[in-house]
Amino acid sequence: MAQTSATETTDAGAVLIVAMTLTETSPLHFGSNVLTSSAGGTVVLPSNSTTRTYTGGVATSAATPVATNAAYDVTGTALETYALTLPTSTTVTHTSVGTGVNTMTITLMTARFNGASADAVTSTLDADGLDSFTLGGTLNVGANQVGGVYAGTFDVTVDYN
Repeated sequence: MAQTSATETTDAGAVLIVAMTLTETSPLHFGSNVLTSSAGGTVVLPSNSTTRTYTGGVATSAATPVATNAAYDVTGTALETYALTLPTSTTVTHTSVGTGVNTMTITLMTARFNGASADAVTSTLDADGLDSFTLGGTLNVGANQVGGVYAGTFDVTVDYN
């Protein structure tokens, strides 16, 4: 009698990746700065240093607080690559009784991953599933900007490639 059926054993599998976590360990702060003329200007905080550079009518101040790079720790699946999404701009706000709501924008945000020699938006988690990075950006100070404490928030996202 002829065989009418056949059986094959098939392999099955799955890959389960660990959900990523992103933890801020330091906020982005441009420190104390002085408006030296009514022209405005910029404060540039590089991603890997707190040494600021200035354009226009803005200069450094010895007053506190000092500048800090935003810093983050990332966890996830070991040796997986991931991408970082940064905002194109964010607004910081100062409100006072005399002048109302005053704003400045932060643009040109850049990231530097731990051990990297250049800015980037992708990285690979190490053998323990860990990585870290710091952020910098450009604070745009308007002409005749009102003095005061400016604050705001922005979102940073990490996701597997």
